[in-house]
Amino acid sequence: MKIEGNSFVVTGGASGLGLATAKRLLKDGGNVVLLDLPTSAGEQVAAELGERTAFAPADVTDTAAVEAALDAAERLGELRGVVHCAGRGGTMRIVGKDGEPASLDFYEQVVRVNLVGSFNVLRLAAARMARLEEIEGERGVVVLTASAAGFEGRIGQTPYASSKAGIIGMTLVAARDLASKQVRVVSIAPGVFDTAILAGVPEKARATLGDDIPHPRRLGRPDEFGALATHIVANPYLNGEVIRLDGALRMTPR
Repeated sequence: MKIEGNSFVVTGGASGLGLATAKRLLKDGGNVVLLDLPTSAGEQVAAELGERTAFAPADVTDTAAVEAALDAAERLGELRGVVHCAGRGGTMRIVGKDGEPASLDFYEQVVRVNLVGSFNVLRLAAARMARLEEIEGERGVVVLTASAAGFEGRIGQTPYASSKAGIIGMTLVAARDLASKQVRVVSIAPGVFDTAILAGVPEKARATLGDDIPHPRRLGRPDEFGALATHIVANPYLNGEVIRLDGALRMTPR
């Protein structure tokens, strides 16, 4: 898919993996709408990135708000791609130290944001792309964000791992479903990345986070995610695949 001159929505675009992806798309000539929570720094970030960027405040589970973000993208040009990075973490034991069962509400919240939110963005964006004229045999592409935890989650990650495993399971089926519309679906499963989520972790502890990564023996960099996401958008033969981006990491139980 050609990036230059087309519009893209990047969810979670105000920081981290989403922001790195937005910068890559802009560098390649795309127009970008940053979809992020109203409490994010999205408006300021969009202003700093320049005139081909806009901010759309939204929760990814809110259909009306996501539609408004897609409207904003279409005002900048044809909506040809979405890179969906928005999500949330959180840990809990299935049975706590007090012997009480885990919170069902918390589990549902994580799954709703990460999995239901992914499907909501996918369905709404794909419906718009399907109405576009094809360009060299395709109409659009949606890049979802899974996680290495979706393959081998750590203790305490049941809600998060479940939600990301759902995205992994969704990818091929969605690609097959949307093949007749000429819309591609690909997921990236990142390992441990150096994003704002780790900002409160002491430097010594941060250094040890990379110890289990075979090579390169360090945390992932957001720009490396952005580089892969942009390549997926541009490469028309990538479809229905979940690509691990983790330095050959296989997560240990703890």
